[in-house]
Amino acid sequence: MKHVLIVEDERSIALRLQQSLRAEGFGATIVSDGERARDCALSGAYDLLVLDIGLPTMDGFTVLSQLREASSRMPIIVLTARSGVADTVAGLEGGADDYVGKPFRMQELLARIRLRFRDGENAHLLRCGELALDLRTRQLHVDGRIVDLTTREFALAEIFMRNPGTVLTREQLIAAAWSDDVQPASNVIDVYVRYLRRKTGAQWISTVRGKGYRLDDSTSRLPTDSRG
Repeated sequence: MKHVLIVEDERSIALRLQQSLRAEGFGATIVSDGERARDCALSGAYDLLVLDIGLPTMDGFTVLSQLREASSRMPIIVLTARSGVADTVAGLEGGADDYVGKPFRMQELLARIRLRFRDGENAHLLRCGELALDLRTRQLHVDGRIVDLTTREFALAEIFMRNPGTVLTREQLIAAAWSDDVQPASNVIDVYVRYLRRKTGAQWISTVRGKGYRLDDSTSRLPTDSRG
């Protein structure tokens, strides 16, 4: 059984994550302060660390730094409300394998945890044809080009890349890219799909009239699909 160390001082979040992980078949232990988190992580008893940044005794960035300086190769997913660009870059460059902002969706976080346990050095990449989405850098690789994405564009790109060939409704796309307390009008998806098309090329995302959008893989392109 894989065992996850949850480092989170908000008890309700920690307990909810622990319950969800156990339901998925993982072991899960909660730690609420930075120094103990570092010691537990270095004990060798855990396979993955979910790490908050705002912690008592030692902040998460220091924990991350000390673990990497100690040559720990444990996968680390940073989970924090400090999700600005500067903090995200600091976390990834400091050795984090992934960076998830609060508020977060539990199913997305669980998917990222499962991804870390997959074999292979390219487990952080989602691929569809000539597209590759890097979950660590949040960049899209398109025919050899590297494309930077905004937070919303990345969230939409990720759900498309996880479901190639599947028609996704506007409601599903909104749920993936916006938190529960922010529900924009459904037509905002049309705007962000246009943004993605400009960056990927219009041929990748089809409009399925009356239903939603689909990221085309090599088998799902139909001549009757609209790109508008």
